[in-house]
Parts: sequence; C-alpha cells; structure tokens
Amino acid sequence: MPVTHGEKIWKGAIFMSQSPSLKSTEVYRTAESVSPKHPDKLCDQISDAILDAHLKEDPYSRVAVDVAGGHGTIFITGEVRSNATSVNIPAIVTRIVGLRANGSPYEIIERISAQSPEIANGVDGGGAGDQGIMVGYATSETPDLLPLEYVLARNLNKHLYHHWPYDGKTQVTLRNGEIVAIVASFQHADQEALKAQVVAWLAEEPLAIANETKPTLHINPAGDWGIGGFDADAGLTGRKLAVDNYGPRVPLGGGAFSGKDGTKVDRSGAYIARRIATEYLKKYKADEVYVYLAYAIGFPEPVEATVIIDGVQKRVKGYDLTPAGIIKKLNLRAPGFEARAQYGHF
Repeated sequence: MPVTHGEKIWKGAIFMSQSPSLKSTEVYRTAESVSPKHPDKLCDQISDAILDAHLKEDPYSRVAVDVAGGHGTIFITGEVRSNATSVNIPAIVTRIVGLRANGSPYEIIERISAQSPEIANGVDGGGAGDQGIMVGYATSETPDLLPLEYVLARNLNKHLYHHWPYDGKTQVTLRNGEIVAIVASFQHADQEALKAQVVAWLAEEPLAIANETKPTLHINPAGDWGIGGFDADAGLTGRKLAVDNYGPRVPLGGGAFSGKDGTKVDRSGAYIARRIATEYLKKYKADEVYVYLAYAIGFPEPVEATVIIDGVQKRVKGYDLTPAGIIKKLNLRAPGFEARAQYGHF
C-alpha cells in the first residue's frame, strides 16, 4: 500500500517513515554489502589486523596504515608510533589473503614511517589526530537500529558467504519497505544454486517483506565467475565507506575507519557518534536520530556536537567527546578491530 506524506507502514515491529523532503507516494531505498573476500574488504582487514598487532603489544600505539592490493602485489603504507617489536606484516597478509589463484605468494611492499612530529605533538597534548566530520545514526525501524535496506543486504551477504566463502556482493532494493529487487554476485557459485539460496534466505529472513509480485532477482548477472579477490580486481582501504557506515541513505562525514587507532577521530568520533545516536533514540523514543561531530587537528574538544532527533536539532550534552574520553569509554586501546572490518562497524 502506498504511503502518503508523513505516514508510516507498520510490519510487526518494523516501520518506514517518509522523509519530509520526499513528495512521492513511493519511497525507494537501496543498499549493498560485500563479502570479507572482496578486495576492498581484504585491504580493510589487513589494515585493522596490523593495528590489532600493535595494540596487543603496546595499547598506546599510534597507527594509521593503508593498504592497496591487486594483481600479485600488496602495498602497505602509513605511519606508526609504537613500542611493539614483533609485528609480522607479511604473516598477517598471508593469513588474511592466502596465495594467488596460481598458487604463488603475493609480492608485499612495505612503506611505513614514524608519525610526523607535528601530528604527534598535537595528539600528545590530548588533541584530535586529524580534522574531520563524523556522522552517527540510529533508526527504530530494525532491532539493530540500522536502516532496513542496509541490514537486509548485509544479512543476505552473510547467508551467501556461509555457502560460498569467496569474493561476493549483494544489493537489496526496497519500495515502501518491501523488497522489489535483489542483486547477488558470488565467486565460484553456480547461478542456479546461488538463486536457490537467495530464495531460501527470502523465506527465512524475518525482516524480509517480499513484494506481492515477487522481487526481481539478478543472480550473477554478468555470468558465473571463478576469478575474484586480488586476482580479479584492485582493492583499497576505506573504499567501502557506505558499507562500513549505514548505507547510502545516511550522509558520510569523515574518512576511513580501518587501520587507525582511537586518536584518529575518523574512527573514534564515528564510533561515539553512533553510541550517542542509539542512546538518544532510546531516551526520546524517537524514530530517527542523526549525530554530527566535527574536530580540528590538535584540539581535544569538538567544534560541533549536535544531535537531530526526529528533525529537531539539539546540542549533545553529557558526554566526554575528547579523543581521550572516547577511547576510555569505548575501550579503543584493546585489539579486536579486524573483525569489525568485515561487514560494517555498527
């Protein structure tokens, strides 16, 4: 049933509200997800595994590591300031990526230097490790407090990856909260077998509401494929920011999360913004909450800390939003970031 301006469609505990800026009686939402073996996600995991290795030995490590990989070569660069002495980057890369399709190892090139003295001085005084804008978000339309289309794309991706643990992507399109189209492409998956698993997931997924005419399915639409990962394409840390955050419905603020310790507010600021959004959502029993934080490099307090609760803007109050305060509250000196780099951070 179409929605009119301002109305909601309820499906059990799930609803979709229409943005005031939308005038159509049909609201479309689309989001994608990629598997842990997608080349961009491989780079994210390598970056965060290197961060974890440093934090395990030295919780006060300063790490900002980026990875680019593809076609036989993996390039690792960035800045590190740490007392860790036994971080084995080639071993980390091999554990995550394995060997090339032809059985040969990847060429690994390392170009890591010490953190610049200017950045170090600003962080030593408790300031942010960079400038930036972070957006936190929460919605009551799913139990995870995340956009419905985003959760569905991610859940489908996890389901298919269980059967085909290789490079893959999913995409789900909703119209008024109902699934009208699905795209699924997975390496080493037979088209008919992949289609059968998508149909099985549709029948089992509690959040999936299929359109009455059944969703359009695009299953391996370019044909079945056996070459994936770094053998097929290049990857880069931070190139799947919408997947790492909330999908394309929610604006992106800062940069990548992976490979960065908590002094980098790209990560810590985004994490606390999400926490604040979920807590305001519950406190005010709201439908939708946005949180905006902005920082200047070398300064501890944000230059902006605002929350928008169902369209009403307020100032964020009651939180220590300095990098040191966020790191302490969220325990960001402990390793464990590699797992977050697989399917999204929230």
